Amino acid sequence: MPKEWTDKQERQYQHIEASAETRGESVRRAKEIAARTVNKNRAQAGQTETASKTSLDDMSPQKRGGQRSHRGSTGPTRDQLYSEAKKRGIKGRSTMSKKQLADALGRS
Repeated sequence: MPKEWTDKQERQYQHIEASAETRGESVRRAKEIAARTVNKNRAQAGQTETASKTSLDDMSPQKRGGQRSHRGSTGPTRDQLYSEAKKRGIKGRSTMSKKQLADALGRS
């Protein structure tokens, strides 16, 4: 447990890790999911010295509840695809549909 985490945050980490392993995630991936969730909650609560803009402005991991799953039947959201297209410098992305963005990113 990192020294900055409270006992409650450590329990949350253990619960999320166990849940992810039960769902079939690898031990490494389960630990990553749990740590990212706890750290994002800490950032949103102002308990960290630095935090990314997405951590602060985004919804909490609990509220999100898999809405942006990359593995679900619908895949990533349009906003996620748009963000990736922006990072890659794809022209015309603002007028593209989710399917068009996926095609432009080579995800179809």
